[in-house]
Amino acid sequence: MRPAWLPLHWILADSPQENVTITATEPITHGLSGELVAPDWPPLTLDEADRVMRHFPAAGTATSLLTISPRPFSAASVVATPREPVFLKRHALAVRTPQSLAEEHAFLAHLAANTPLVRPAFTTASGVSAVVQGPWCYELHPVAPGIDAYRDALSWTPFFSSGHAHAAGRAMAQLHNAAEGYAAPARGRAQLVTSFTILPAPNPYKAIEHYLAARPRLQAWLGPRHWRAAVEETLSPSFQTIAETPFAAWFAGRGSHPMSRHFAPLWTHNDLHASNLTWTSAGPDAKVAAVIDFGLADRTCALHDLATAIERNIVEWLRLDEPAATRGPLTHPDQLDALIAGYHEIRPLDPAALTTLAAILPIVHLEFALSEADYFLTVLNSPEKTAIAWDGYFLDHARWFSSLEGQSLLDQIRSFRP
Repeated sequence: MRPAWLPLHWILADSPQENVTITATEPITHGLSGELVAPDWPPLTLDEADRVMRHFPAAGTATSLLTISPRPFSAASVVATPREPVFLKRHALAVRTPQSLAEEHAFLAHLAANTPLVRPAFTTASGVSAVVQGPWCYELHPVAPGIDAYRDALSWTPFFSSGHAHAAGRAMAQLHNAAEGYAAPARGRAQLVTSFTILPAPNPYKAIEHYLAARPRLQAWLGPRHWRAAVEETLSPSFQTIAETPFAAWFAGRGSHPMSRHFAPLWTHNDLHASNLTWTSAGPDAKVAAVIDFGLADRTCALHDLATAIERNIVEWLRLDEPAATRGPLTHPDQLDALIAGYHEIRPLDPAALTTLAAILPIVHLEFALSEADYFLTVLNSPEKTAIAWDGYFLDHARWFSSLEGQSLLDQIRSFRP
């Protein structure tokens, strides 16, 4: 299995005072197994950055590109200005439209008004937060405060310390508190978004069918792969477990529950891993200075977001292909306890919530994995990468949780006590 999602990780230019000249054939993007490969999207240029940034009066003009991001789904750079550096991100219009970015940026603005962990996006003179030029859509953000301690770390790798895991749990709980009261509907259908339609559905198989019907090319690609049989074989134990939790009862309208704030619809980050955080220092007891990259944000629920954080930080998926006899543990029990404990300190979790969290975890990745598969197929036209997203991510991640190590992780969540 090769994961198809990798983190924000900056490559610094040799000289921040010089323009960065890079061709699209140079290996500057993280590949599916962590190697550097040629990017799917050409890097930003200084002239391009300056042309776009002139639409944002508060940002200033571009004087040089300071960094180039190897994140694979877009092109991004930290850009120097006569004022302060800013973060410019470019998307293909097939991936992000101004409307989709406006949904995300409205959530950022709400969070920024309620927590210092988030800063809002820049807006143009006309008050919009996205600019279209040719086939591209651009967004511009302040550079987050703090230290990018994980800039050399790949996604799906652990925290540097249990102290960092604890701080991340607290930061997530603070985000959830800040998000409460934000009543915007879920995002419209878009590529590479963590939507929330399958897990709360009374019939998850019908929900998957509906998801695929809205993405006919992916539906056709999956047809010969007998996807329904593979899904039932792999996911039915998890769907049955979820059906027996207060989560399912709450969504079915069968009364309230003391922990309903954890089940209730809530706009969430959906990608809170260590490299999407900045830190107050490089030490093991550092606190979270800021939370960045809300590109996957959507209306899910608090437990879904917490389960995603566990999946992204606690299990070392990149080592799953190593021989089991020699690879050692893939999980980090101390960091799991610390992450949950940090969250619990601000938003307490009772045993029913913990049972639900363990039930959700094995399949929390489903909708983003499907979105990723659709992106690889319809935007990049890569059946090979689509197969990796479907087989290695959608199915194999779920299968791993039936292993002894996966079951031990779920037992640890259920038995957590502060």
